[in-house]
Amino acid sequence: MAETTTFEAGAFTAQGTARERVRLPETLFDGTVNMPVMHQAVKAFLANQRQGNAATKTRGFVTGGNQKPWKQKGTGRARQGSTRAPHWVGGGTVFGPSPRAYDEYVPRQVRALARKSAFNARALENAIYVIDQFNYDAPRTKALLGLVDRLGVGDRKVLVLTDGVKPNVFLSGRNLPNVHVMPYSDVSTYHLLWSDVVLIEGPAIGHTLSPITEEPLPVPPRRATPAATAAVSGRKSAAKKAAAKAPAAKKKSAAKRSVKKSAKAETKSAGAKKSATKKSAAKKAAPKKKG
Repeated sequence: MAETTTFEAGAFTAQGTARERVRLPETLFDGTVNMPVMHQAVKAFLANQRQGNAATKTRGFVTGGNQKPWKQKGTGRARQGSTRAPHWVGGGTVFGPSPRAYDEYVPRQVRALARKSAFNARALENAIYVIDQFNYDAPRTKALLGLVDRLGVGDRKVLVLTDGVKPNVFLSGRNLPNVHVMPYSDVSTYHLLWSDVVLIEGPAIGHTLSPITEEPLPVPPRRATPAATAAVSGRKSAAKKAAAKAPAAKKKSAAKRSVKKSAKAETKSAGAKKSATKKSAAKKAAPKKKG
């Protein structure tokens, strides 16, 4: 009789607290890894994602070209029958792409074998972890990011398989580029081979783990990226420059005001002098009254 292979996986809570290891179901995790079947399933999956909208026009679909450009003989040039022939600029395309379907069909049993092989490939790498239960009352990316960091897989591609559709868990991981959340029943061979680590919710594979009491752990701060640090330093330098420029700007504005006031005073005094001279000239020019 063939020896049966059993696998165990590490179990954790939704906060990342370690629990006792659990045995993976033998019906799925039996050590079978069929590479050709996985290749066929992944190739069909990628082909089915294509839309096949590329299209070109042959000479029959290009507008114009119905009239012979010049007569057959007597011009000295080569004979031509249409200006939409393939060798003309603006002519039709020969053997160009046309809309088509790239669909590939893989039998159901072959798909199941490929999926099973992908699970076993990750189990052989000890890249499968069991999470007792995801109970998110609201979407929170920080909580899922903290779980991934506490498991030590923050720099790897993580596939989270939930027990059924859980929108809060999906929304929590939607903004994380290396985390993909989907129901366990919808996972395909492509998604399993895309990931480096697979987190499976316990009830999805028949493990109902009793909850344990644990204190909420502080979520570690996110590592600062070079772009973020550069932006922060740029803001600080800009603030320092603005603070240094403020006193100089105040002095300049005060000097401008004083110059304007002095100019106004000078214009007023000049205007007063002119009016006084005009009045005195008018008095002298006025004739004296006879007594």
